[in-house]
Amino acid sequence: MLQFEDFVAGESARTRSIAVSQDDLIAFATRYDAQDFHVDPEAAKASFVGSLIGSGWQSCSLLMRLIAEDFLLDSTGMGAPGIDEVKWLRPVFPGDSLSARRTVLDTKTSRSRPEMGLVQFRFELLNQRDEPVLEQTNWIMFGRRGSAVAPQPRGNWLAHGPHYERPVHESPLIEPAEAPTPTRFFEELDVGSRHELGSFVFTPEEIVAFARSFDPQPFHMDEAAARSSIFGQLAASGWHTASVWMATMVLHRKRQIAATAGRPARLGPSPGFKNLRWSRPVLAGDRVTYFSEVADKRESASRPQWGLFFHRNTGVNQRGEEVFSFDGCVFVERKPA
Repeated sequence: MLQFEDFVAGESARTRSIAVSQDDLIAFATRYDAQDFHVDPEAAKASFVGSLIGSGWQSCSLLMRLIAEDFLLDSTGMGAPGIDEVKWLRPVFPGDSLSARRTVLDTKTSRSRPEMGLVQFRFELLNQRDEPVLEQTNWIMFGRRGSAVAPQPRGNWLAHGPHYERPVHESPLIEPAEAPTPTRFFEELDVGSRHELGSFVFTPEEIVAFARSFDPQPFHMDEAAARSSIFGQLAASGWHTASVWMATMVLHRKRQIAATAGRPARLGPSPGFKNLRWSRPVLAGDRVTYFSEVADKRESASRPQWGLFFHRNTGVNQRGEEVFSFDGCVFVERKPA
């Protein structure tokens, strides 16, 4: 069982590999990131990349699965407060085989909670050619040796493979009441504009369906195990919360396109995000409403037909409490001459 004291700055380790098929990529994206270049091989040929690729949020989720298998399930892990930065460096294609490498960057004890410490990691998701497709930096909380923090409960948490299967009873994405705005080309984006994207109810069935594939920690998988955790009841994976944000963003985008006269502006891929924070747990039964605000924009020097816009994104529960936030950016098409 790994505890805080077992992690030493500079040490590195590698996980097993997970093969991802076209069906795997489409199954995840159909639910959480249903853009053409993630769900339709033919339509993807006309996309920014030119072929079907996996969702970046699926890459993050697969990295989480590898981390859980590799060491979290045999540790005093207590979750992560957020993610400092994720860089999506290369696309994930059907047939890729993905493994993870972890490197300990730093460790520190908690001043407010002496029973735990925090470990800063750099995680890399690597394809079969050892090329990094994703790089992630974040802290994870662990119980300290001799403290009362118990290890993760034993169980058959890995019985289900890393292949997403939708639950029998699905929560719908709930559209906002406000009317959608037309899509905007780069030049037409208004810095400071804010939109409600949609809402989602995190039922126990939805929470477990996501966790069994990508984040099989007991407090996401089992109500009894969750009661003895720091959450006190079944809680959604942070990557589930983030993936649903993407689903509401796609919903918002489709509503915008429907309200647009003429050809809509195209979106390209995102190079990554920063400052992702899970400020409160999302518990079973919570309804989270997501918002996005245009924070800034700049022209792309390398791709003159495209610009980058930067957005601040949040999720608020039914009590008005912010549970989720991050700063993202994405390529958007410039207005044709």
